[in-house]
Amino acid sequence: MSDIIPKPPPENSLPDNFDPFEHLQKIYIPQHNALVKQYFSDLGDDWKPNIASARSALRVACTMVDNDNQLIMSLRHHLLFDLLGYGRKNLATFYGSSLDTALPVSGHPQLFLYFSQDSQAVPANGKRLDHEKSCRLTRYACKSGQALPAITKANLLDIAREIKTQFVKGKKGIVYTSGKIAVSYTDPANGFPRGGRWLVNSKAEAMTLYQKLCNVIDQPFDINKINVITPEKDSTTQTSTQTNTVLGKQYKEPVYRPITNLRFRKAYVAFGGSVPPIFLIDTTYRNTALIT
Repeated sequence: MSDIIPKPPPENSLPDNFDPFEHLQKIYIPQHNALVKQYFSDLGDDWKPNIASARSALRVACTMVDNDNQLIMSLRHHLLFDLLGYGRKNLATFYGSSLDTALPVSGHPQLFLYFSQDSQAVPANGKRLDHEKSCRLTRYACKSGQALPAITKANLLDIAREIKTQFVKGKKGIVYTSGKIAVSYTDPANGFPRGGRWLVNSKAEAMTLYQKLCNVIDQPFDINKINVITPEKDSTTQTSTQTNTVLGKQYKEPVYRPITNLRFRKAYVAFGGSVPPIFLIDTTYRNTALIT
């Protein structure tokens, strides 16, 4: 039994004037600020405190200093990890469909573009809307030893720069209007095997988005491969007061393809299996991307 009982620490291992909180600060603050520096790497190496811009003001608020007390340290940690989302950095990404399905484009890397609603546009007690669009990079294979060349970091950087050109304006993701019209684009040989739909408010906007995506992956856009589905049911809004009663409790009716603005947030490439996705660009700065 004595073998499994932890031995007490040696006596006199700490100095008489040892301050646990001061010791914790000396250990914790450099570790925390290293993460702050990584999260705000887009601001460069100038670490002089300033609040001239929104992001530099956030960096000042997140950075711990020696004279912080326990409450301020806790608030700075909460701001970085919870409110700004660093605690969710590089978590597993879940996909809408499996990558191991045998498709005409299986074995090619899959590019994902993610869009979501601005938080200030979400109605009170409403759900933030989002949409993800993907296509296959049919010019490349996921791994070496295939008929096509394996994709390289240089290829990914080229794609990331083109995404920034097509989907980012003024350091912010472009916005498109989502609605009830479902527009698909089917071109298996060039990366669009299933004709996954893009919900929009007009056919013209869908064509613009597909053209941008084709430019990103360096494939031709063919208007004849566009298909439009316009259901008879009208869009509903996020502020609908219609409810359903289930087991004596009222629930709001789900929204149906509401007309709302969605902004581009990030893009990443997935390879399937156990290979982690590679983020090409992330305007939320929650993931480490190839470019900023």
